[in-house]
Amino acid sequence: MPKKMFLAALAAASLALGAGSASAETIRVTLQLPETHPLGVNLNAWKTCVEAKTDDLEIQIFPSAQLYTDKQVPEAVGSGAVEMGTASLTRFAGTVPAVDAIYVPFLFDSEEKVKAATAPGSEVRAILDSAVLEETGARILWWQAFGRTIYLSKDPIRVPADIQDKKVRTFGKLLGWTVEALGGAPTLMSGSKQFLAYQQGAVDAGITGLTGVKSRKLYEVMPNMTLTFDADIEFVAVINEEFYQSLSPEKREIIDACGLEVEAQLRDQILQIEAETLEELRTKMNVIDLTDDERAQWREATASVIDLFVEEGGPTAAAVIEAAQ
Repeated sequence: MPKKMFLAALAAASLALGAGSASAETIRVTLQLPETHPLGVNLNAWKTCVEAKTDDLEIQIFPSAQLYTDKQVPEAVGSGAVEMGTASLTRFAGTVPAVDAIYVPFLFDSEEKVKAATAPGSEVRAILDSAVLEETGARILWWQAFGRTIYLSKDPIRVPADIQDKKVRTFGKLLGWTVEALGGAPTLMSGSKQFLAYQQGAVDAGITGLTGVKSRKLYEVMPNMTLTFDADIEFVAVINEEFYQSLSPEKREIIDACGLEVEAQLRDQILQIEAETLEELRTKMNVIDLTDDERAQWREATASVIDLFVEEGGPTAAAVIEAAQ
């Protein structure tokens, strides 16, 4: 959709929601997932925290992409069509290519590396948060840990050769490069469209996270899941900067403090959530655990992606990689 038409659609959606409701005392939040998903629970925890500390600030959450798909969130929030939203960090790569550092294969391949890179105040966060604000007009309030990447497939996938010539759902440009390095054909697709695409056979495989497989019931349409765990998936909760600055210093302080509080909660819980989710999914589908040798093949096959990332992202991307390493 051309940009002018898209902006018109944003404006129409805003009017449909009711211009009178979007006062400085109301924050509408577009959420991509069901409220039962850990990210939905996390967002509701923030809502509860904020509303408990203020008397005249109302949070309205619109789950399951009712207002905007994940790819529309950066534009919708940055333009002020909606005050706040959550989206995969990679959705900001169109204006800030460096955000895709988090998806570079095997760059963040341990819990310790992920926690260090994503911690508030880390060098990686400082670079990316400021770049997103400057380029999009959307302020990152907190990061939402989503978990590690896995592959869903019609036919079992164990080694890179198994992806050769397969159409693979991705949710970001860098993940597309990863699929190409593996010999597959990437297909960019919003999370909310996965179920139907898998059901209709529009793609042969797909990249997502464990919790998304459960919450979207993707096990009903994809029989195999390969635990590559080659990248970290991060969502971010963003707020329109102009709206944020229009709030009183007291309200901004509450919003920020509650964001940091729920971020820490989810970060501490995500591995346990993944473990419990995986145990349940093993009863619903064929789960493929890679051997050390098989994982080494994946690492070798995708090694070139980091060079493409630095070349595409320029100095900012290089700075993020240096900080990450």
